[in-house]
Formats: sequence, C-alpha cells, structure tokens
Amino acid sequence: MTLDDAAIDRLVAEAQAGDAWAFGLIFDHYHLAVYRYVASRVHHPADAEDLTQLVFVKALEALPRYERRGIPFGGWLFRLARNAVIDHVRTRRDHASLDSAMGHAGQDAGPDDVTVTRQELDDVADALDALTDEQRETIALRFFAGLSAREAAAVMGKQEGTIRGLQFRALATLRRRLGIDPSASGPDEQIVARQHRRSR
Repeated sequence: MTLDDAAIDRLVAEAQAGDAWAFGLIFDHYHLAVYRYVASRVHHPADAEDLTQLVFVKALEALPRYERRGIPFGGWLFRLARNAVIDHVRTRRDHASLDSAMGHAGQDAGPDDVTVTRQELDDVADALDALTDEQRETIALRFFAGLSAREAAAVMGKQEGTIRGLQFRALATLRRRLGIDPSASGPDEQIVARQHRRSR
C-alpha cells in the first residue's frame, strides 16, 4: 500500500487520537523500510528485528508529542531509528562479522559459490569501511530505507544538497573500491545488491 504525505498526516492524527488501526497502517507502511535501514547498520538479523520493533514502540510512546514542524512523519520516524542504531552500537561495540551473512548465502551453495560470495562480502565490507560515517548513513537511508534526499536530509539534520553530495562521493568511492565501471549500466544498483547480500 502506497500512502502519500497527506494520507500519512491523516493517519498520524487519527493514531494520536487513539486509533490503533491507524497506527497499524503506519506500521505496515514503514516497517520494511525501517527494518532494511536498521539491518544495513547493525548486520545481525535478530538485532535488526529487535531494534525495528523498539523503534515502533518508541514511536507509539512519543506519538502524542509528535508535531510536524517542517519534518514529515517518515523523517521523524527514521530519526528514532537512527538514534536506536546509535545507542545499540554504543552499547554493543561489536560490529557483526561477515560469517552471519555467509550462513544465509551458503545454505544451498557449493564450495565455489561460497568462496566467491565470501570474497564479494569481504570486498563490500572493505569498501564501506573506506566511507565516512555520514556517507555510510546516507547510503543506508537512501538505498536501504528508500528515503528521498529530502527525507534523508531531515533525518540527518542536513541540507538536501549536502545529502546529494554525500551520496555522490560515497557511490564514487564504492565504485572505485569495488572496481565497478561507472559507464556500465546500473552501477549503483550493483553496489546496493552487494550490500543487500551482506546485510541479510
């Protein structure tokens, strides 16, 4: 179900008035995008699921105090998600090894496939390490959460042009580090596909 900003605003107002069904529709609309964003940042699927649920619990608790103030509801929600990820990383201080991703990738694969996949995952991890924190955040919000540049700017507290610049530099770095020819069709999609495999 696709909801425009006006429909989201109506549902938020109804949810603030105590309509649980309206909040359920909000949950349905944003759940997958929030999960993808969180999973791209914490890498452990179980942690991503727990944090996603936590984000919506916090959203429900804070909903009576929510005011638009120039930031769309989605931007506000992803700020909650971003804060939850930051708190999680601070408390855990351990980033997932790629072995958890390999557990999924290697279930039905032969030894050669597993070796190739492991090398690709290592390459993606190295490429992402070359990005700044803000560049990684921008990539996660734009490609995994599916936010627009304007929405990502609201989440990160930056100007839309800054987000576009961060995205451009991040993708250029990833293409260079991964050896992806920028003239090839869909290089950004190739990068995102590799990162999706890493975060599953």
